[in-house]
Amino acid sequence: MAIARAHVIFSGRVQGVGFRYTARRAAGGFDVTGWVRNLPDGRVEFEAQGERAEVEACLEEVRSRMRSCIHGEEVSWIGAAAGETDFGIRF
Repeated sequence: MAIARAHVIFSGRVQGVGFRYTARRAAGGFDVTGWVRNLPDGRVEFEAQGERAEVEACLEEVRSRMRSCIHGEEVSWIGAAAGETDFGIRF
């Protein structure tokens, strides 16, 4: 199984609306690890890792749940990170 990792920067009205908690709940429905955090400039940074189909499905679920808040996103596929065991919120 090839592991894929998506790095995503979401922009829009993505802070102060429960985005991180929604992303964590959404990720719980998929076989992914990673994290989500607010950035100082008002955007949200998100990374998810797992089988590519799982990562893509997780990302689509986040988009679906937060569609009205997301005005833009930058997605890149990066190398896998070792040692992650869950999906969490970084502060």
